Amino acid sequence: MMKNHYLEILNNSQIQAIEEISIKQGISGFQLMENAGKAVAQEVITLLEGRTALVLCGPGNNGGDGYVTARILKNNGIPVRVASLRDPNTLTNDAAKHFALWGGHAEHAGNISIQKENLLIIDALFGSGLTRPLTNEVLKISQTIAQNNLDCIAIDIPSGVNGDTGNILGGAIKASKTITFSRPKPGHFLYPGRSFCGKVLVKDIGISDKNIDKIAPQLFINKPKLWQKNAKFLHRHWTDHKYTRGHATVISGKKMPGAARLAAQAARRIGAGLVTITCPPDNFATLSAGEPGTLIKSAPTQKQLMKILNDRRQNAILVGPGTGLTKKTNAIVLQVLAMQNKTIVLDADALSIFEKNPNTLFSAIKMPCILTPHEAEFKRLFPMQGDRLSAVRKAAKLSGAIIILKGPDTIIASPSGDAAINSNAPPTLATAGTGDVLAGFVLGLLAQNTTPFDAACAAVWLHSEAANKFGNGLIAEDLPKMLPSVITSLVDSN
Repeated sequence: MMKNHYLEILNNSQIQAIEEISIKQGISGFQLMENAGKAVAQEVITLLEGRTALVLCGPGNNGGDGYVTARILKNNGIPVRVASLRDPNTLTNDAAKHFALWGGHAEHAGNISIQKENLLIIDALFGSGLTRPLTNEVLKISQTIAQNNLDCIAIDIPSGVNGDTGNILGGAIKASKTITFSRPKPGHFLYPGRSFCGKVLVKDIGISDKNIDKIAPQLFINKPKLWQKNAKFLHRHWTDHKYTRGHATVISGKKMPGAARLAAQAARRIGAGLVTITCPPDNFATLSAGEPGTLIKSAPTQKQLMKILNDRRQNAILVGPGTGLTKKTNAIVLQVLAMQNKTIVLDADALSIFEKNPNTLFSAIKMPCILTPHEAEFKRLFPMQGDRLSAVRKAAKLSGAIIILKGPDTIIASPSGDAAINSNAPPTLATAGTGDVLAGFVLGLLAQNTTPFDAACAAVWLHSEAANKFGNGLIAEDLPKMLPSVITSLVDSN
């Protein structure tokens, strides 16, 4: 993973910490608030199109940003109204100073009528630090905005969205655009909060990258700039041959050989030099009738399976898709994890089989290993409380594996604490077999000696982007077919 300031995500306490560092270095909180409001006003001016700006101001620093925004709009000759949730004369510190500079009238937010007016609403009620449910007054405003499909710009994050988790606090204001500062927050990317944010813009307010470096961010937006510099699969060399590109192996079970075929095809498309499917004898003919470039090996017994896998050239192994919830699957997983010089991907049945004894699985993980659960599979292994991001990070540390927690906002987390949130997945991925393809993409990248965290992040992004390129009508088999054009676009952009 390469360091990239523009991909960093900071939580509320980290934002507070870097602001405090910056203030100690000489920039005042008053100036930071001024810079934030100015950034919002500059964006709002481009969107007004003859409308009146209605700035909804809350009782804290987010409201202070709103007063700065209102003052700058007014000074630029733009019609602007301000509505305050509480008596603005009760404001303190920098927010109070900026209210005084606004110098104008503030209506009471609970009394405003906005249904039929030609307004652009600026939500400066609450920032990302809100932890309590919205009051009835704010819920009524949020419902009016939603019911009338009113255009709303949120400052920092829509009121009602928790900035750290994306959870909704009783309700939330739906924004068409959100303007935040320095770095985005988890709640901008995690559902359900993400669905309230609209387009997220990150504005500089005078906090230096060096100050952000001091808190060592470990959460990132999953985009190619995070992993493509070190992605060997994007940088081919004339000396390459099939073994330098790795030999991936998919272990198939009896009942669902199609899952193994999907994973194997995905691993080949993403660049693995060779891909083998091992299978019970009964499935040999079925699997052999598939793609001729995939090697099929019959393994009548577990001993014979391990003999096949012991080939040192087979450097990446996938267990789980279609293997079945059997004692054999349990035993295979533990034996594979005990092997040397292999990277392992565990998916589907290879995870669920350990529901009653997850610690047996975790204690067996010694070599690089990636787990790819969906929400239900994750909960079987990790009965953890709290938000998804915290839970998956704790789970990665507990298990010693990199975890891809699949969903519309897939999270990738490593035992070291590094994590990434994916943001390009379309809803068309909600169809059978796409998880098998993702596991195959991860497998194929591991076979090419991509580092495990980069392999997980790259596979998730490429998987989503392939779905985006295909569009409606997507089935799992389409994803590997779309991958070449996605990779070509990345190579051409370098």
